[in-house]
Amino acid sequence: MKRKGVILLAILSILIGCKEDEHSSAESVETLLCSSTTFSATATVNVTYSATATIPYTGGNGIAYTDGAAISSSGVTGLTATLAAGVLAEGAGNLTYTIAGTPASSGTASFALSFGGQSCTLELVVNTAATSSCDSQSGVSKIVCLATNFLATLTSAQQSSVVLTLNLTNAKRWSNLPCGLSCRNGLLFSSLTTAQLAAAKAIIQAASGTLTEEGYDEFKSILAADDYLGTMSSGYSSGNYVIAFLGTPSTTGKWMLQFGGHHYAQNITYNAGQVVSITPLHEAVEPNGSFTVNNVTYSGPIANERTAMQEMLASFTTAQLATAKLSTTFSDCLMVPGSTTNTFPATKLGVKVSTLSTDAQGKVLTAISRWVDDVDPASATSYLATYQSELADTYVSYASNTSGVSGTASSFLTAHTDYVRIDGPSVWIEFVCQNGVIISNQIHFHTVMRDHTRDYLGL
Repeated sequence: MKRKGVILLAILSILIGCKEDEHSSAESVETLLCSSTTFSATATVNVTYSATATIPYTGGNGIAYTDGAAISSSGVTGLTATLAAGVLAEGAGNLTYTIAGTPASSGTASFALSFGGQSCTLELVVNTAATSSCDSQSGVSKIVCLATNFLATLTSAQQSSVVLTLNLTNAKRWSNLPCGLSCRNGLLFSSLTTAQLAAAKAIIQAASGTLTEEGYDEFKSILAADDYLGTMSSGYSSGNYVIAFLGTPSTTGKWMLQFGGHHYAQNITYNAGQVVSITPLHEAVEPNGSFTVNNVTYSGPIANERTAMQEMLASFTTAQLATAKLSTTFSDCLMVPGSTTNTFPATKLGVKVSTLSTDAQGKVLTAISRWVDDVDPASATSYLATYQSELADTYVSYASNTSGVSGTASSFLTAHTDYVRIDGPSVWIEFVCQNGVIISNQIHFHTVMRDHTRDYLGL
């Protein structure tokens, strides 16, 4: 019996030893120190990333381990972490993970790791894109620099939404209606972060004129007018305005900048570092006078345009007004915003500018400048010179304005359907009075500037 007991103890000892060997074949650590991880490179939003993360551990059991499965990031998406095969130290050591992919946003990419009986969260900070200072640049170069900076602030999904194909179908997708993205391209202002919106508006400011109450000033006022309407009716807000690029912004290729929303639509085409089209341009406003929103008071947006048109018509003699008068009644611009089918009339109507006095001709040019000045100064100067060279062959016509008389500017553009048009070899500008939509007891103004030869240039 004694001998049998010895044999049983020996067998039991062997079985226990086998069990211990089986347990020791699994990798094991006492602690996994994700908070002490070092990365071989920094990560930047929208930039392809490939680096290693070195994660310390303690209490390793000296066992070899194989490559792990890819672990997807949360928070900032677009990255994976994959364990590289190795052998654990007897005690303290390091694990190596390969981090790869393209981070979709800035912030923190988190990976839920589990190894050797321990778990921890690996966190990788993803930086915002480095931006260039555009202050020393001017003209199209500055606009492209600002556009590049704006794109660098966006996620890959946002970039796909804001940079679209340059073609006529996309170019004609603009409107004067409060219809957000259902009738427009690009990204809504309301979808952008504070930094992204500031970057978008910096582009618009550079692309617009810099004159007081024109250009960017006017754009901001029209946005504020929509916020004012939003206090009275749903669907109106500066957050519903958009920005889009048709083609990739560059100083060598062709692309179009679109921005606007309800009561504003700008379409500027660039080619080889030059502005080759500044139309179509739509500007309108409701209310038509001063208003206060968010504790800021604004004078009437596009008041300068209205005044210039009034003074132009008032400079005509009674006989010239009779020649310029149309029998048609207009409830909106003939070249209405958002239409993909409207065409310029084949025949020019009204009074020919060459028959006007020198003073009246100057007032026609001043009226044209009120729209041309809503692009960058260099482009405004160039286009106004073109339109001035064609001034003699330009025509002015108007309709309704039943109270309008020669010499009295304030007698024009005061009632519903009052209308005026400037139609040159190139330039086309319309101004019409409409009944208020939200503020029904006052008229509001619609305007459009087009170009017979340069609209959607080359498309």
